Amino acid sequence: MPEIVIISGKGGTGKTSLTAAFAHLAADPVICDLDVDAPDLHLVLQPEIEERQEFFSGHEAVIDADRCDGCGHCRELCRYGAVAEASGRFAIDPLKCEGCKVCVHFCPVQAIRFPERHCGRWFISRTRFGPMVHAQLFPGAENSGRLVALLREKARDVAERTGRSLIVADGSPGIGCPVISSLTGADAAILVTEPTPSGIHDLERVASLCRHFKLPAGVIVNKADLNPENTEALRRWCEVEKTDFLGALPYDDAATEAMVRRQTVTEFTPQGLSAAVRSIWGRVLTLSEQPKQREPIAGAAWQRPISSISERSPS
Repeated sequence: MPEIVIISGKGGTGKTSLTAAFAHLAADPVICDLDVDAPDLHLVLQPEIEERQEFFSGHEAVIDADRCDGCGHCRELCRYGAVAEASGRFAIDPLKCEGCKVCVHFCPVQAIRFPERHCGRWFISRTRFGPMVHAQLFPGAENSGRLVALLREKARDVAERTGRSLIVADGSPGIGCPVISSLTGADAAILVTEPTPSGIHDLERVASLCRHFKLPAGVIVNKADLNPENTEALRRWCEVEKTDFLGALPYDDAATEAMVRRQTVTEFTPQGLSAAVRSIWGRVLTLSEQPKQREPIAGAAWQRPISSISERSPS
């Protein structure tokens, strides 16, 4: 079954709003929120939790106060400053502990335990558009890439069990570990950007990441009418990079009004932005059916910055 991941090089481009609209337009999707550090797809889809599981990843050191003799050897060995002392008693700050296990190994009285780190929770829920797999890391928790991989596995399990034919996933912004974990093995990436300097810069980075994984990618420019010149530069850049330009979306207050009502823009109205999103959705489905393997572009043309393309005349 095709797995479509909607990502963006930066936050605030409208990625999650588009994901929610695509979930509405899809025939029988499994919806997956892979932005585990700051998930917000649930604000629109209002999932009803059916299954809740704890997520453990890595380990952290914990001092047993009853067994500790106060020698302070653990504090001397810790390179991360995670061991603190108060009134002659030692404790480990879980936010500073890197789980290296040095203190556990060298404690002379074996007073330090090394349990799994409780990092967050993941859920399988029901929404008005279909099943949803999502999660929430605790503040400061790590291993988001591992949790993303787990969510994708569970989404595929749900799709196979329920006979669903498509997975629509909302990825994280940026190009870090959660994004890499979101893209590996997916069928298509939808890159949502905006015609601003920061949007253009970060699109270049995330497009390069997709190229590295030989993943079919398409670009959507949101709020395109804020800077038509940059939007046209993005269109020409896609031609040079041989990346599908899926469309340009206008700025529309209907997007905000829909969010206030906890609706997707395609539910809220059939006009304006909604009509443009519906048109783009057909191209997204076509992109997901393309083969993953693509030949590198001769002369590494895809490395050419968008700013240089903007100075060229349209081809």
